[in-house]
Amino acid sequence: MGVRLAILGATGAVGAELLRQLDRRGFPLDGDPVLLASDRSAGRRLPWRGGEVEVREVTAEAFEGVDVALFSAGADRSRTWAPVAARAGAVVVDNSSAWRRDPEVPLVVAEVNPVDASNRPLGIVANPNCTTMALMVAVGPLHRAFGLRAMVASSYQAAGGAGQSGIDELAATQAAVDGRREDLLHDGAGVEASVPTSVFARPIAHNVVPFCGSYRDDRYTDEERKLVDESRRILGVPDLAVAPTCVRVPVYVGHAISARLTFGRPVTHADVVGALAGAPGLELADAIGPEGEPLELPTPLAGAGRDEVLVGRIREDYDDPCSVNLFVSGDNLVKGAALNTVQLAELVLA
Repeated sequence: MGVRLAILGATGAVGAELLRQLDRRGFPLDGDPVLLASDRSAGRRLPWRGGEVEVREVTAEAFEGVDVALFSAGADRSRTWAPVAARAGAVVVDNSSAWRRDPEVPLVVAEVNPVDASNRPLGIVANPNCTTMALMVAVGPLHRAFGLRAMVASSYQAAGGAGQSGIDELAATQAAVDGRREDLLHDGAGVEASVPTSVFARPIAHNVVPFCGSYRDDRYTDEERKLVDESRRILGVPDLAVAPTCVRVPVYVGHAISARLTFGRPVTHADVVGALAGAPGLELADAIGPEGEPLELPTPLAGAGRDEVLVGRIREDYDDPCSVNLFVSGDNLVKGAALNTVQLAELVLA
């Protein structure tokens, strides 16, 4: 028998990817999915398995008879509607930040801590932040093998991580500086001051902006705090030492992370490759040619549109035999959002 499934936020970019993932993975549905959004989007028709499904306005009644509800409509709507859906009998898989820190809501990466999805006293399972997600797919098997003690993580986050508005602003700022090569070479501050922005703290085209999210009282950003709190929860290491820096880069899709990982015992390059080889949800991109040329690199462009997280540039640390350095890249829309959401729904079903 199939599952009666609803999607809140069906008209967004993640909603479209959720539908694609449900279809390609053959998720067993009982009839068409119930597509929900705000009243502004009600009445739209979205493609589904050769036909179309009409989007309905989200109401309490819309969740009646629903077994699983996938949420990707922002934290405010999740706080409002997730308890409503859960009271109606649905298990909610939420892709926002609303429930990630709630001790009664499991925070799950399907390949790392799947058993946690079965303990959901509020009827809600949370999807991690897309940057944490990509990193944990690689760190999870290494932690199991060697025992992670500390992590220095610097992210290179795509403009698309801020949604369609981030993609649009990258395109707009790129157009605004086209033809200004001499200014870019000799008067960068003038270029930066002349290009208006609304999404990012500084113009993102031809730039690297060391600021994602909003400042907290401790001068870290909320994006950086997510890396700390969510890594600890997913790995089950509440005292894990994490030093985060989150940076926005002029890439449409794909978050990347440079990480220095310190373990409870000495590790070698061969140890790391052995622990990652065959691990679910990732692909090694670490090969070097006979002349020292990189045959594979884990770039955001190479990972765009792919399910797998790419892991490469694996290096033993110069000074600490218990530490290694590596680079991770993953599609923030696919694995970072929609794919893991559907995988969690599959775990709920199991």
